[in-house]
This record gives sequence, C-alpha cells and structure tokens, in this order.
Amino acid sequence: MRKNKIKQMMMDGKPVLNGWLQIPSTVSAEVMAHEGWDSLTVDMQHGLIDYSSALPMMQTISTTEVTPLARVNWNEPGQIMKILDAGCYGIICPMVSNKKETENFVQACMYPPHGYRSFGPVRGFLYGGSDYPKYANDEILKFAMIETKESLENLDEIMTTPGLSGIYIGPADLSIAIGEEPGFDKPEGTKAYSEICRILEAAKKHNIFAAIHNGSTEYALKMIDKGFDLVTVGSDHRSISSGAKTIINEMKGPSKKEGSEIY
Repeated sequence: MRKNKIKQMMMDGKPVLNGWLQIPSTVSAEVMAHEGWDSLTVDMQHGLIDYSSALPMMQTISTTEVTPLARVNWNEPGQIMKILDAGCYGIICPMVSNKKETENFVQACMYPPHGYRSFGPVRGFLYGGSDYPKYANDEILKFAMIETKESLENLDEIMTTPGLSGIYIGPADLSIAIGEEPGFDKPEGTKAYSEICRILEAAKKHNIFAAIHNGSTEYALKMIDKGFDLVTVGSDHRSISSGAKTIINEMKGPSKKEGSEIY
C-alpha cells in the first residue's frame, strides 16, 4: 500500500503544512496541489463541496505527492466510508464530544475486527495499491476535532480511544463553546489560548498527533514551536480573496470593506 507520507512525517517529528480546499473545483485543487503543501484537506463541512465534487478533487490532488485528506460534515459512517473509498488518506471529524462518539468515528474508518467499515475501496485500490485492505487501518489518519464544551471535559477518554491518530483543534467553535468570540489565532491571555495549550499537553501525554487551524503564517509557526504536529493555514478561498485584495489596494488604495474570519 502507498505509505501515508504525512503520517510518517509526524512520526519522525517533522511538522506537516496542511492546505484547505473550500471551492468545489478541480482547477483550484490542482493549483493548490502544485504549490508545495504536504497535504490538502477537502472541506465537506463548511466548504461548498459535496461528494460529486470531492471525488474529482481527490483525483486531481493524487497526480502530485500531496496527501489527500477530508473533513466530513458530521460523524456519519456512510459519508466517512464513501470518501475513504474515494482514496482519502485521512479524515477530520467535527464535533466529537465523548468516548462513544470517538469510537463510532474511528471504527467507521477501520475494517473488522477493529472497526465496521464496509468493504469496497473502489478508488482506494487505485490510489493505495492492491494490498490496500491489508494496511488501510494503519495508514489512514483519524483526527477528532476538539471544539465543544463537552469534549473539553472528556479529553482523556477521547484521546485514549483505540485507533485514534490525533486531535484537530477548531479555534472558532472552541471559542464559542467557552463563551468567547469565534476566530483564529487566539492571543495569549485568552481562555481559548489556555484551552489550546491544555489540549496540546493532553495530546502529548497520550502520544497522539495534535493539529490546529490557523489564520496566519506567523501564528502557525508559533504553534509548530509549541509542539503541534500539523498546522493548517488559510484556504483556497482566502488565498484568492487576499491576493485580489492586495492588487486592488495597491491600485486603488485600501478598501474600507473588511474580510471575514473564515476557514
């Protein structure tokens, strides 16, 4: 089976730079895939992407050395299994709050006897190789998003779930859960920043990977220095927006219109 490059990177202590795809387009996915990211995540939750768009985007990413990941829109076995069958090499699952939900997520990603994933990796064979079923349980990354009040109370039981690869922090929903304004790059001194540090410490204690979404390169580098294994910066949507804004500002002067804090 094709090795999961970013899993090996993280095991070797090398930070992973993850890109984010929200636009349902093979063209934007192709552009991003040729820019040097270690992995690209197809966002099926808050992006504009459904399965019929995600599949050709996975195919496009797979023409490069970039590792294809997906964030599903919910902890729903059918969607998780289907995008894995499409050749996805890692799942980011939102709103995981307790051990039972974590077990349901992880087991949907794994073939028996360790899970209940149904057999039929149509494109998994093409991308992963003929021995895909034998090694998929180990190679596929499984990230549970820590972003609810309940998950903050259940960190240890979530992180000790057999088969879980790591956790992924969604700072916006995490901030809402603890009564702060949603957003990224939470400054030191805020409750959200303290919780981020606590989550990271717990992940290190349980020897699982820790990932986080960031709004800027400066903050992402700071998170790498703190010990995060994978950092996401911006998205295809934000890259287009910021690039266009830079041109307009240089030609017309700064606009009063502010951009939105989005994935």
